[in-house]
Amino acid sequence: QVQLVESGGGLVQAGGSLRLSCAASERIFSIRFMGWYRQAPGKQRELVAAITSGGITNYADSVKGRFIISRDNAKNTMYLQMNSLKPEDTAVYSCNVERTNVVGSITTYWGQGTQVTVSA
Repeated sequence: QVQLVESGGGLVQAGGSLRLSCAASERIFSIRFMGWYRQAPGKQRELVAAITSGGITNYADSVKGRFIISRDNAKNTMYLQMNSLKPEDTAVYSCNVERTNVVGSITTYWGQGTQVTVSA
């Protein structure tokens, strides 16, 4: 069973930086998607950043220019570098990976989430 574990969350002041990590318990083959989501209390979960198998990145407009998503395949780890943090960034951040199965269906994996709190 593949498990994803996030780390690096915490409390920071506005304008500060934080780096989140998402480590997989084992290598995941045939990845079709990997990215970071966040969910604030009372709000829907939203996709923050994504990276393709080819290294192409996409970001939500609200974080573009401030956040950077990256990965290290050798370490089975994905990262989210968050700079110039704003109070609006306060949320639980979760990593997500999708892979294709042998039969062609899709399997999704989620981490337990890590809390990020940005104070004014």
